[in-house]
Amino acid sequence: MNIEVKELSKIYGEGENRVVALNRASLRIGQGDFISIMGPSGSGKSTLLHLLSGLDRPTSGQLTYDGRNIYTLSDKELSAFRRRSIGFIFQQFNLLPVLTARENILMPLLLDGKQPDVGYLEQLSALLGIQERLAHLPHELSGGQQQRVAIARALVAKPDVIFADEPTGNLDSKSGGEVMELLKDVRERLEKTLVVITHDARIAAMADRKFTIVDGVLSEVTGR
Repeated sequence: MNIEVKELSKIYGEGENRVVALNRASLRIGQGDFISIMGPSGSGKSTLLHLLSGLDRPTSGQLTYDGRNIYTLSDKELSAFRRRSIGFIFQQFNLLPVLTARENILMPLLLDGKQPDVGYLEQLSALLGIQERLAHLPHELSGGQQQRVAIARALVAKPDVIFADEPTGNLDSKSGGEVMELLKDVRERLEKTLVVITHDARIAAMADRKFTIVDGVLSEVTGR
């Protein structure tokens, strides 16, 4: 799936209260790309992620997935598109505490009324090293294991693109590095597109294409 962003802006408020959270951002994301977007807190990177994934609508600009402008979709259609085409990984893991790891992973399929692909679940669990932890509740897992479960949940519906918002933000440097290496490996093996939002230069450097965002202005980092 090819994603094209043209002159995307998000503006909040008016007059003296006007805030330009994102200023005419443009980029292309090709199938299988691994992209990092790095910026400090308040730079606009989360705003960009929300717009790229259809969680929010822009003030102006266009976003197309394989030539289809997703902002022309109704809220119901857009929700269905996200469930089937996009996987999300968050800093906070967002696992439901009363569900086992397996149940948390399968939740997106159940919400979409789909039957699990047991073989694919086993493949994901093996790739992420959580085969022996699927019957455990989140509080019985380490932070790194919880994030691996969250990665499996993001991938279980076989989406085309994965958006990760500060995926190592709640992990120590060792666990964070391990999770990112696993995420890279899974992305390569399953041929997924991966977009990572981060403030960590070490995480950003792992990507094939790197962008920075400062005061809502997006720029690609070219090789030296």
